[in-house]
Amino acid sequence: MSEKRDGLFARAEEVLSLFRRGAEFTQELLKENERLRGRLAELQTQQLAASDEHQWEKLRRELLGRIHDLERERESAVERLRMVEGENRQFAERYLEIEEENNNLASLYVASYQLHSTLDLAEVVKIVVEIVINLIGAEVFAIYILDERTQVLSPVASEGREISEFAPCELGYGMVGAAVASGETQCGDAAAAEDLARPIVCVPLRVQERPIGAIAIHKLLQQKDGFTPLDHELFTLLAGHAATAVFAARLHSQSERKLNTIQGFIDLLTK
Repeated sequence: MSEKRDGLFARAEEVLSLFRRGAEFTQELLKENERLRGRLAELQTQQLAASDEHQWEKLRRELLGRIHDLERERESAVERLRMVEGENRQFAERYLEIEEENNNLASLYVASYQLHSTLDLAEVVKIVVEIVINLIGAEVFAIYILDERTQVLSPVASEGREISEFAPCELGYGMVGAAVASGETQCGDAAAAEDLARPIVCVPLRVQERPIGAIAIHKLLQQKDGFTPLDHELFTLLAGHAATAVFAARLHSQSERKLNTIQGFIDLLTK
């Protein structure tokens, strides 16, 4: 990334240098034009006193030729300046694109780091909610976790609607259940009317081939028109990293419960 930035700055210096040379050349043309105006006035004075019409005609042709050459040089300089301005605009647009890419990479890094910073399931779910709100820009959504015993996906967190409004669904049934069973992110029309039975996006959470849960997005924030390439990268990140974080937190919780049970038996036996 630093090499790309250095290259852009070098390109910026080259563009600015070309722009300065164009400006200097234009100033020289203006000075030459002013000099020729003075020369023309001088020649007009000489014409009045000239006794040889042939000599005057020769001078006039030379002057007109020089003026014509200067006009062509001026037009060439103007065209080069237009090209420089176009390159400058392209450079500015590319610079903004790279700044956005850097911000996106930073956001993805922070999101990934946060997901693996805790083994508390409630905290992991809270972090996923914040990522979906702040980075994806979802207004109405729910997070589902699969009960491996019953094979039912139940909502554990929601935004924009009460959690009771989101119905549980069996693995493999409905849009959410089918997405989790297949492991493929389901994307619909971002502008579609809100329908809690049909999310506009369903991101399955899986660890390898093991289903963990899902994120079902039903509505985006008003200022967000649709999904960007960053959103699709976030879907991929959530499908893997969020699933791993949830899986690790659940394993940790189960291990804690088993350890507490074992410790309880040990305490009973040693009394």
